[in-house]
Amino acid sequence: MSTIKLNNGVEMPAMGFGTWAIADGAEVAEAVKTAIECGFRHIDTASFYKNETGVGRGIAASGINRSQLWVTTKVWPTETGYDNTLRAFDASLNRLGLDYLDLYLIHWPASPSHYTDWCERNLDTWRAFEKLYADGRVRAIGVSNFLASHLQPLIDSCTVKPMVDQLEIHPGYTQADDVKFCQANNIVVEAWSPFGRGAAFKSAELKQIADHNNCSVAQLCLAWCRQKQIVPLPKSVTPERVKENLESDGLNLSENDILKIDQLPEFGWSGQHPDKVTF
Repeated sequence: MSTIKLNNGVEMPAMGFGTWAIADGAEVAEAVKTAIECGFRHIDTASFYKNETGVGRGIAASGINRSQLWVTTKVWPTETGYDNTLRAFDASLNRLGLDYLDLYLIHWPASPSHYTDWCERNLDTWRAFEKLYADGRVRAIGVSNFLASHLQPLIDSCTVKPMVDQLEIHPGYTQADDVKFCQANNIVVEAWSPFGRGAAFKSAELKQIADHNNCSVAQLCLAWCRQKQIVPLPKSVTPERVKENLESDGLNLSENDILKIDQLPEFGWSGQHPDKVTF
């Protein structure tokens, strides 16, 4: 699998296997094992997903050398703050059965709509991230669902700049301004829900472009992300679809096709705006 270089020089696989809403236990363990056997080397989970134990079992069952994998998890808002974050990291690592992480993310920002001291709250959590990074317990650190308005104050005050921002991105919801901000600041963007929670598969426009490129709509969405230097995180528990997603790695879209996808009207958005979520 191709890689993308982070701002600390570390190479991260340029597509990941998402595990949101895959049940803990045998289901997620088998899904992760299958994804690795098919060729995925980047596994994404979170403490909120409640499936880290099963993810760890899938990794162990795959038999692949740990050094060949990229494993990401995230700290949930109720676990944030300096001391809480350090404890949450240890708990996640224990559930995963690993002795280090490749990437640790703040799952959602503290926002001005909820806290008057939101900048300080984010920075307090980030200082714990910087300690984990300095101690060599994680290879890279970043954020998730941080818009430019959340990132700029953090960048202005931090010692170590975030290396990744994981955002909801898919055809019909491009977040172009925030992607531009991240890339201008050498922060790699990852895309959660790259199929718009299935809405992409109902788009006649995407089907037409996919047919023109002799690919599936799923492959089209993933290639669109990757050609924009965005790391997609597709999820599937069906082996055939897992393989299909991986095969998008060699697909190259024309500039005209990318522009057509960029200009699609909004659809498939989850409705979860970082300044309005209630958790």
